[in-house]
Amino acid sequence: MNHGGGADRHMRRFRTSTAFEQRVYDLLRRVPAGQVTTYAALARALGCRSPRAVGQALRRNPFAPAVPCHRVIRSDGTLGGFEGRTDAYAIRCKRARLEAEGVRFVNGRFVGDPFAFEEKGMAKGSAGPNVARRLRGTAPRTARP
Repeated sequence: MNHGGGADRHMRRFRTSTAFEQRVYDLLRRVPAGQVTTYAALARALGCRSPRAVGQALRRNPFAPAVPCHRVIRSDGTLGGFEGRTDAYAIRCKRARLEAEGVRFVNGRFVGDPFAFEEKGMAKGSAGPNVARRLRGTAPRTARP
């Protein structure tokens, strides 16, 4: 198994970013070390309805670590992917980077408030109060149908 990204990672450096990807990268650069945001919060701040589209843009990020894609997690506080992968090794690497920046985890989930963007007229705290409460562990979990 190649844990370094191999030829795929090398080829991404020569690919031109789309306008959407560039917007994702520009916005993500605002997230400081020691903080995280969510795929959904990035999408909302961009006026996009698809957190998955944000994830796909980050999967192809040719500018790491200048564009800190490791600072983006899922809305449920779990880590999501890293370097386009979701295997255990990639997740351990992402968690280690975040912990080195001071981000805390309990039972494999982020503890704290996600970074909030002020983009497209959105007020501070735009990550959403329910997301913030859930990540702090104060919001009740609801069963999904």
